[in-house]
Amino acid sequence: MNLLPGGVLGDKCGKGPGYASPEEAIRCGSRETLMYAMCIVPPSQRHIRHDCMATVDIDPTSPTYCQVISRWRAPYKGDELHHSGWNVCSSCHGDSKKSRNRLILPCFNSDRIYVLDTGTDPRSPQLFRVIEPTDVHKKTGLGAPHTSHCLGTGQVMISCIADANGNGGKSGFILLDGKDFDIIGNWEKGPVTPKFGYDFWYQPRHNVMMSSGFGAPNVWRSGFVADHVDQGLYSSSIHVWDWTTHTLQQSIDLGTDGLIPLEIRFLHNPAAAEGFVGAALGSCVFRFFKKSGEWAAEKVIDIPAKKVEGWTQAEMPSLVTFILLSLDDRFLYISNWLHGDIRQYDITDTSNPKLVGQLFVGGNLCKDRNIKVLEDPEGMIATHTEPLYVKGLRIEGGPQMLQLSLDGKRLYVCNSLLSVWDQQFYPELPKKGSTMLQIDVNTEMGGLTLNPNFLVDFGDDPDGPMLAHEIRYDGGDCTSDIWL
Repeated sequence: MNLLPGGVLGDKCGKGPGYASPEEAIRCGSRETLMYAMCIVPPSQRHIRHDCMATVDIDPTSPTYCQVISRWRAPYKGDELHHSGWNVCSSCHGDSKKSRNRLILPCFNSDRIYVLDTGTDPRSPQLFRVIEPTDVHKKTGLGAPHTSHCLGTGQVMISCIADANGNGGKSGFILLDGKDFDIIGNWEKGPVTPKFGYDFWYQPRHNVMMSSGFGAPNVWRSGFVADHVDQGLYSSSIHVWDWTTHTLQQSIDLGTDGLIPLEIRFLHNPAAAEGFVGAALGSCVFRFFKKSGEWAAEKVIDIPAKKVEGWTQAEMPSLVTFILLSLDDRFLYISNWLHGDIRQYDITDTSNPKLVGQLFVGGNLCKDRNIKVLEDPEGMIATHTEPLYVKGLRIEGGPQMLQLSLDGKRLYVCNSLLSVWDQQFYPELPKKGSTMLQIDVNTEMGGLTLNPNFLVDFGDDPDGPMLAHEIRYDGGDCTSDIWL
């Protein structure tokens, strides 16, 4: 491992919520047994059906392995559950009075926020609190809540993509108290905020938070239109915040290669002054880093578009929609939602990631979809990829949300991006529903292998097919825990 100077910070594993260090999480973390999956109703049914959070048994010794064992259904329609976050994580490690027992569920479309009780019965979480959109709008002026992170103070912070009207021009962060989850107000201070928000990650040792930006909710909620990019309705910037004063210090324009920067991650090592952000439309990954007191960014991964025939455009971008870092900061994983492959990069040299694993798990290039590859600059695909079948079921869509086991050996993937975009780019996906797959990871040399015995089919929901987006373990994971 290439992080963790100074070693383990705690005197024993499991003291307080989370872990004392990333190393401790790897060494002492138990194997994941439950997965919470955010499941969205297809767009055509959002006014008659309810989104749900599905609890999935992923314990291979269990008789209900790979089955949905409970479903909490949202009391309102049209929410679009998206990402989630814990009330506490490893940033609160050592505080025996705190427990990771509430899961915060911001809603992309309704601006509502749910809080679920996962502590009373982890196998069947129930509603603890509803924060209504009227309260969000009135108390913060924000809308389209996205990423939720706990803070070392015990409070919860949620990024919002735009203003309460969904027009953009203003973004920010909601601050909740960590007990009753009342809205405290806005985290950000000062007159200047980014035009669009999305994801964020903080690194207190450098007094910094980095955030990214998506686009105007009133635009992307109706589907993707290329002209909207030229009209400035999508972002190409990441933002540097002073963690102490809560003020915007710097914005870094990534240019056209950095269009629609989504997931942003510092290295897990709390002393690190660098991280990565994936640019969806640019199909690139940028490294951001501290240099002479300022922050800068450089493109370190560039996945070229493929020239195609039979698609809506003459060229198909890979669409890097998700990135994830292993807890030892050795591997970076990315999802290419349109091309259909997951890639694993060795980032021992953070400025020069090395591709060490690749696996196609669907995508638009399958030969039964009648899209022909005319030219592949990478030389990886001559014409098509084979459609993927797992346990006899054809896997629809492309890889999107990823979650990695604490020991880095198992990578889980779901395939829904955003319900209206799913319908636009993968019309069969809303009809048949999402799936969850597991990929075995070679943590020594690199390499990805599909587990043929693991399949969770969200198409067999009693109410009809569901679109599974984010997936999260009940005990914390690579994308939720932050160390101080």
